Amino acid sequence: MSDTLQQQLPQLLPRLWRFALRLTRNAADAEDLVQRTCVRALERRSQWQIGTVLLSWLFSIMQSIWLNELRTLQRRREGSISDSEFDDLEFAASNGDPEHHFLCRQVFEAVESLPEAQRSVMLLVAVEGFGYQETAEILGIPIGTVMSRLARARLTVGERFIGAGVAAKKGAQG
Repeated sequence: MSDTLQQQLPQLLPRLWRFALRLTRNAADAEDLVQRTCVRALERRSQWQIGTVLLSWLFSIMQSIWLNELRTLQRRREGSISDSEFDDLEFAASNGDPEHHFLCRQVFEAVESLPEAQRSVMLLVAVEGFGYQETAEILGIPIGTVMSRLARARLTVGERFIGAGVAAKKGAQG
């Protein structure tokens, strides 16, 4: 079991990094979170059960560490993802298409503005591709809560774009 973890962990680092960056909104904090997640996973490798998706288990550890930090520090995160880091992520997502890049930036900003609980669910389901049940297990919440948070997150993001569309339409008419 230990060998499997050590073999698979390096391949999962990009996904861990992406999730950590979205959680923390800060590159340095994301690096620290990924490192702490890996250390905790290696320290507690005996708790990983064969048959459990390793990435789900790692995300669960990461989420737990992050929530503990938020509770313990009781502070607002300082800084945010820098514009250059945002641009790198968005450009990769847009495949070099400027119009698609602009849309990706708007979506990233909308997701970043969500409350922490909704943002975590949205990232796990929409970005990382986990199902509702897996997301519930990772976050340690009921599946109904996952569905509710995801619905509210989608509604909030959707309303942001509908509101922007209405404002643009009024501006064009005025």
